[in-house]
Amino acid sequence: MSTSWSDPAVCKGFDDYNDLPEQVLGYSTVFKVLRLDRPEPRVLLDYGCGPGKVSERVARTYGHRMIAVDNSRPMLEIARSRRPHPLVDYRQIEDSLVGKVEDASVDGAMTCYVFINIPSEARIRNIIQEVYRVLKPGAAYAILDTNPDTTGIPFSTFRNGEPGRKYGYGEPREVFLSVPGSPDLVLRDTHWPKEMYLNALRDAGFQSVEVFEPTLSQLTPQEIQPFDASGVGKWHNEQTTPPFVIFRAIK
Repeated sequence: MSTSWSDPAVCKGFDDYNDLPEQVLGYSTVFKVLRLDRPEPRVLLDYGCGPGKVSERVARTYGHRMIAVDNSRPMLEIARSRRPHPLVDYRQIEDSLVGKVEDASVDGAMTCYVFINIPSEARIRNIIQEVYRVLKPGAAYAILDTNPDTTGIPFSTFRNGEPGRKYGYGEPREVFLSVPGSPDLVLRDTHWPKEMYLNALRDAGFQSVEVFEPTLSQLTPQEIQPFDASGVGKWHNEQTTPPFVIFRAIK
């Protein structure tokens, strides 16, 4: 059984999770490959925005307008109450963006830690096709998920899967998130190899699909410096083992 994102307690625990590794290695790479530092105003889609952490960061840091969609009412309630921003438009969806986002209307899109929570490959493919539909021609789409090649390895705030175990295509697995002041939050996600993402993107019509697997050793001192006070420089496995994988594809 997969995680219930309609459970307010699960959603609160996920929001309380310290997403520092995701910030340092995951979200920063997404922002980089989508070239969010370009000065022109843009409209971006955050598909599966959850509690709004990523959308709010993009709006606050880069000044882009965000269309942040999710099908979890409790997640959107957290996002609207904890991370309101004039540039972020939170919208609840069901299984489709039809009626919520127009064709060829967004300048870029991201999906962060969503597909690992979906046990149906058909549904994942439908989402990717929906994102393709709403992107403008030439626009980029970034997908960020935990790295299927590093399951079982303990990172600074989480472990995805059991050590030493090999997971099959679409097999359920548990992820353990460290929540400050609380027991670990245990979620149940799905093991999708990189080939699933690559095939789904190409079958939807995306071009120039690239894969990024950032590690701490690849970052410059300037990139690490904002996080030094949090002890990032003392991380071990993140130094040379990529906890996340990012796919960038162009419409």
